[in-house]
Parts: sequence; C-alpha cells; structure tokens
Amino acid sequence: MTAPEIRQQFLDFFVSKGHHIVPSSPIVVKNDPTLLFTNAGMNQFKDYFLGNRAPAWKRVADTQKCLRVSGKHNDLEEVGIDTYHHTMFEMLGNWSFGDYFKKEAIDWSWELLTEVYKLPKDRLYVTVFEGDAKENLEKDQEAFDFWKQHVPEDRILMGNKKDNFWEMGDTGPCGPCSEIHVDCRPDEERAKVDGKTLVNADNPQVIEIWNNVFMQFNRLKDRSLESLPAKHVDTGMGFERLVRVIQGKFSNYDTDIFSGTIQHTEQLTHLKYGGTDNKQDVAFRVIADHIRAICFTIADGQLPANTGAGYVIRRILRRAVRYYFSFLEQKKPLLHELVPVLAQQFANVFPELQQQVDFVKKVVFEEENNFLRTLDSGIRRIEDFMGNAKQKSIDGRTAFELYDTYGFPYDLTSLIAAENSFSVDEKGFEAAMKEQKDRSRAATELDMGDWTILDENPASTFVGYELSETHTSVTKYRKIKAKGKEQYQLVLAQTPFYAESGGQVGDTGTLSFNGESITVTDTKKENNLIVHFVDKLPADVTTSVKAEINRNNRLNTTLNHSATHLLHAALRQVLGTHVAQKGSLVNPEYLRFDFSHFAKVTDEELAQIEDIVNEKIRANIPVVIKEMPKDEAMQLGAMALFGEKYGDVVRVVIMDPAYSVELCGGTHIGATGELGLFKFTSEGAVAAGVRRIEAVTGGNALTFVNEQLQQLKDIKAAIKNAKEPVKAIETLIQDKAALEKQLEVLEQEKVRQLSASLLQQVEQVNGINFLGKVVEAGSADALKQLCFNLKNEISNHVLLFAANIAGKANVALMISDNLVAEKGLEAPKIIKEKIAPLIKGGGGGQKSFATAGGQEAGQLQQVIAQVKGML
Repeated sequence: MTAPEIRQQFLDFFVSKGHHIVPSSPIVVKNDPTLLFTNAGMNQFKDYFLGNRAPAWKRVADTQKCLRVSGKHNDLEEVGIDTYHHTMFEMLGNWSFGDYFKKEAIDWSWELLTEVYKLPKDRLYVTVFEGDAKENLEKDQEAFDFWKQHVPEDRILMGNKKDNFWEMGDTGPCGPCSEIHVDCRPDEERAKVDGKTLVNADNPQVIEIWNNVFMQFNRLKDRSLESLPAKHVDTGMGFERLVRVIQGKFSNYDTDIFSGTIQHTEQLTHLKYGGTDNKQDVAFRVIADHIRAICFTIADGQLPANTGAGYVIRRILRRAVRYYFSFLEQKKPLLHELVPVLAQQFANVFPELQQQVDFVKKVVFEEENNFLRTLDSGIRRIEDFMGNAKQKSIDGRTAFELYDTYGFPYDLTSLIAAENSFSVDEKGFEAAMKEQKDRSRAATELDMGDWTILDENPASTFVGYELSETHTSVTKYRKIKAKGKEQYQLVLAQTPFYAESGGQVGDTGTLSFNGESITVTDTKKENNLIVHFVDKLPADVTTSVKAEINRNNRLNTTLNHSATHLLHAALRQVLGTHVAQKGSLVNPEYLRFDFSHFAKVTDEELAQIEDIVNEKIRANIPVVIKEMPKDEAMQLGAMALFGEKYGDVVRVVIMDPAYSVELCGGTHIGATGELGLFKFTSEGAVAAGVRRIEAVTGGNALTFVNEQLQQLKDIKAAIKNAKEPVKAIETLIQDKAALEKQLEVLEQEKVRQLSASLLQQVEQVNGINFLGKVVEAGSADALKQLCFNLKNEISNHVLLFAANIAGKANVALMISDNLVAEKGLEAPKIIKEKIAPLIKGGGGGQKSFATAGGQEAGQLQQVIAQVKGML
C-alpha cells in the first residue's frame, strides 16, 4: 500500500464515522502569540476547545502540516540521527468538539489500525494516564476500562504525566491521553524481550503511533488547571510512522514518503544511501527531512530571515547545507534541485507548493548559495586563526564567533580542529551560547497573565466595517509584560477596532469609562479574540465603555489598503501572472507591498503600473464587498493569498470584476476615486525572488509630489535657473570628475616629492629605522601611499604618518615583516593601545599595516611621540 493510499484510507474511514474533512491550516501560525508554527493538528481548533468560537462541525478529520523545531516540542537535533524524528511532518487527526468522547475515540482507533490497516494485534500496546497526586489528578480508569474491551490488561500500561498528559504549551488546552505503541522488532527479538518494557524507552523499533488526547482542562499561567466548557477529543497519528509500520520498514526514511527525495539526492551527489548511522547516511536523512520543512514553510508565506519564524527556517536550511557540505562533499547548491521532486509528490494533498515551485526553488537556491559563500569565509577564518595561534587550541569565544557569524556548528569547528590537531574549548563555547540566548530571551520576553473573566459569553464581535464608535463592555482582561514593559489587554463584547491582519495595522483610539479616557495603542487578534492594548486599566473596568477609533488613521489606512488591491492587479497586468503577494504593510502613512518577481522592476514598468492604478482611481470604480461561499469566490477568479486560512464563507472585495477580485478581511473605501492620487516612493529587492514596492496615496501622495516639486525648484535655483536643469547637472558632474582626476594626479606627485624628502629624515630608535611625521595630505589614501612608497626603501622599519584631513585625525602605520616576526610588533595592536585613545577614534588592519581615524586632530604630534617612546 502506498503512502497516498494510506492517507486516503484514514480520511475515508472517518468520513464513514460522520466526520467532515477540513484542509490543513498553514504551517506558519498567525494570530497566536504563543506559537511560531503549527506544531499539532489541534492548533487550528484551539478556539473551539477554549469556547471562544462555535465549531461549524462537531466532528472533523484532516491531515495537518506540522513543524516542531522550537519551544516545548523541539526535535531538530534528533532529526537525521535517528529514523523517526522529523521537523516537518504530517499529523493525521480526528476531533470531536463536545460530541463523542473516550469510548468512540478508542473503539475507532482500534478498528482502523487492526481491521482496516490490518496491523497485528499482538504487536500493539496502549498507555493510559496513571494520575498525578501533586495536581490532584486521578488515574484515567475510564480509558483503561474501554481499552480492556480490545486489549489484554497486560498490554495496557500506566503512563506518567510526562508521557500521558498532553499539553500544547505552557498554557492552553490539555488533558490526559492514551497512546498506541507498535513493536516493529523481528520476531526473534520480540521472543527475547517483552515489548511492553520498551514502550516510551526511546527504542527506535518500539514507537508511539497514535495519541488520543481527551481535552478536559485549560492550563493557566499560575500552572493551575480549570475545566474546559466542554469535553473534546483530539487525536494525532504521525503519518510517517504509520506508513513505515504498514509498509514493514525499519525506518521512516525507507518508505515512499522519502525514497524519491533520497534517490534524487543520490543522483545529484553520485553517492549511495545505505541507511546506516554513519555521517554520510545521516546527511541523506537530514536533507530528505529538512527540504520538506523549508519548502512548505516558504510556500505558506514565510521567507528565510534573521528573526522570528524566518530565522528558524534559515537555521533548518543551513543545517541541511552544512551536512551536504561536510559529509557529502558537495560545495555547490543542492537543495533547490529537490524542490520540483517534492512539489510533484505532494501536488494532490498540499498543492500550494506545486503552484509556486519556481518561486520556492529560486528562494532556496539564493539562500543556500549565500550560505555556502559564508561557509567558505568561515573556513578561511578558522584557518587564519590556526595559522597564527600560539597554542593548539581554539577558545570558546572564537568557536562561538564561527557559529554566530559563519554558521559553523560546534561539531564542524571541532572536526576541522581535530584534523589539524587542535582542541576546542567546549565549555567556553557553551557559556557564550548561553549569554546570547539570555540576551535574546530578554529582548523577546513576553509574560502573559491569565484572563480575568467578566462575561462568560465568548463572542468578540467586530462592527468596524460599519461603525467607528460603539457602546459596549469589557468581557475579559489581563496584564502582560513585553520587553520589560507592562501593558494590559482588553476584550470587548463588540468593537469597532480593526485587529491587525492581512498586513493592515491594528486600529488605535480611545475607550471611555464614565468620563475616564484610556488610550488604545494597538489592536491584535489572538485566535478568534480581538485584543485591545492599553497602558493602564480604568478605575472601574466593569462599567459600560464607549469604544472609538482614531478616524483619521483609519481613513488613511483604508485608502492605502484599497490601493494595494489596485497595485496587485496592475503588477500582474504589466509584469505577468506569476506575480503573487508575499507580504504587505498597510498603515496610515504609506503602503508596502512585497511580491514574487525575479528581476528589478524597470522605471518604464513602474511608470506603466502607476499609470494603470491612477487610471482606475480616476474611473471612480465602486468597491463592491460581498460574502459568499469560497468555491463561488474562486469561480469568480478571486485572488487568495498563500499561507492564509480561509473559511467556507469568505469576504470578497471587487474593484471591477474584470480587474481586481480578492479575498480580504480588511477595511476599504466606497469607490476608487476616494484615493485621489497614487505615487511610488521606492522599489527594491527584499529577498531572493521577492521585490518590495512602497507607495503613498491621498493627501500623503500630494505632500510627496509637492516635496519633489520643491526640491526641483531648489535645484533650479542652485544652478541659476538653467532652462535644461538635467543637462546642467550632468555638466557639473562631468566637470567635478575632471577636476578630481587632476587633483589625484597632483596629489600623487606631491606624495612622490614628499617621499623623497622624508627619506632623509629616518631616525635610529633602539636599532629600528623609525620615520614618524605629521604631514600635509588630502586623503587617507595619500598616507597609505607614503607608507608603500617607502617600505622598500627603508629596511627594518616602523613608518608612521599622520595628517589633519578636514579637521579629523588620520594615521597610517607600517612595520616591516621581520619586526613583526622577531619582535612581535603588530600594527593593529599599537593602533588600539597607543594611538586610538589619543585621537579618540579607532582603526585596524593587518599585522604589518594598519590605519586609524579619530576626532582629535590636535593630538597628532603626541601620536608620533607615543610610538617613538614605545620603541
């Protein structure tokens, strides 16, 4: 049975049990500050468990893309080393929202595994929660009794809180769970050792296959538990493990989920995968796993970056590059060649990758190419260090610099060091790593208290499409601490405040409680809640409240949001239909729009795009907004964004059905003419295959144009109101270049003459030929040229030249190679210790030549005296 057949059988089975099949949510989490990535199938249903939103169906099932590389569930360092951990994986799951509970979940999981998939019953073990006295949690006797109907009691094992009490994170829905484990060992091994002794013992052949979680509680910030409004079932079965078991393999990587990727890697590297624990085979597994996490995350809208979720993806990609660089001896980009293979494999289940295959391939290629260059620089850095080291040891700080700057993991530094008979200070490395993590943790600190509930009604209704103010009440509030600053979050029964979403910033405004005015500094979504950020609580938070948005900010933001729709359509019209939105920012001042495109947008194309947008503005096209079934919207040609989760009923914004139809939850104007004017302010690259445009609209656009006209007026005045100002400026530039060339010739001649006269002024200082002078020079290059002119004329030398250039101190220092080697004189060290403090500056360079600059030009004679005195 193939992997796609196994997946389909799971979904078909639960359809037969009355479940609705829902699509996977994006792997990148939005509107949940507690998560970067979807790490479990239940993430998209969190609001149902908390009672914040009513489910459309009581029973659902799906296959969910998950990623576990950060936070509580962190499997990254185990990936590739063993045969069953992954970064990105599929989670098959079935859910009940207040409908069936333990009996049905247990009965159906047993039926599917043993009757549909035909797994041998004598290879299966189950675990149930044994209870926890500290938290006053009882043994899950109910689950135990239901399992007795299917499994002998000696195969029902008690599990502790770590293994059999499931929690999504530090806070949130949780409950006891019952796991199903399968013993994949050969019969002769099973005869020697009872499989139940190996359950949850990290045996690679006795593994958990399915987890039935019985959601009953909500974990609060103070670690206490409260009962959920209803009892739910949340199950998760690792698809990769299931396929391995059904196909009778001893490794997930031997199944047809990974075999295509591994075979293609073999073709690219001309090496063979053997399935062993050696570094080469580990590298094959790392690549086969990591390329999935990289591709599906990019396809869902998260580009590699230096912070947040983007940094995690960059880290995964670089780990894969390091493995093929170090253990497959591949020095050229390799991962991007695997993207089409993966896209084809998952075209029917996760089509978003196939739809963007060229874009994703381009991004991956640029990322790995850039990192390979960084690795090369790092290797040169470590070679330089070892070449100049006085001891056969690499200190912890240097090892950490190699990790932090060049992406060298400790084991790669250790490997290179060992090859050269060097040791590495591992404790020093770990100390430096801890310091960085502590700094990072402090910078991103987010301490969220528990909600104080004033109204059990979970509704948080947005009325801001129609109203800019409303009378309402606070339903819940809490204190948070972010980056050391205390704030409060309020949830209102109904609100006109738009919560940050789809690139549109959250509204600001005021909340008035009996005459006391509280400023709302931001509005964001948390799952399905609209959360208002304030710096203080009112004296009486239980009284009625008037909620009023900043109307001017909302208007300008709305203008910019509608303009992005016009811009998106114009970009596709001029550049091609490959253009897709990759990010946006819409605030009161300007709009920023990121889109997929592989070349710079030319000035001519920009002018054409801008003309189209302004033409649509002048046409004053009505902006029609409708709610309709998603399938009907797609038939209209509506544009949907990759990485967004849409419901079955969607909001469609139409600006001429033949021009712009997009799914969008943001605020919009009534007709395009309200925009007034649209002007580009910048265009450039933001990432591989992604361009960024910034623009202004309305009054901001008029201000921008007036500023540009004033600059032109000032330029004309500066060049005496020339009739053709562009030609006049070009002439000035040409004249300046000619004068600079003449000046350069004169400067060189001056340096030659000065060099000849300085030859007569060499002093003997402690057996060293010292030449130190304050000279007249027009540039720092002239000081450098003086040193190089004289280095071959004076042996055994220390040359020191200083000059006051435009009121700043400039210094050049050269030391002959024999003095560097024999006496340990090093130019950068002398600059740092003797010169920089005097001139209040800094500098550096090579051991034999270094330069410095500083603020104190009046100290140059003291610089000469200081170095001479040192000699």
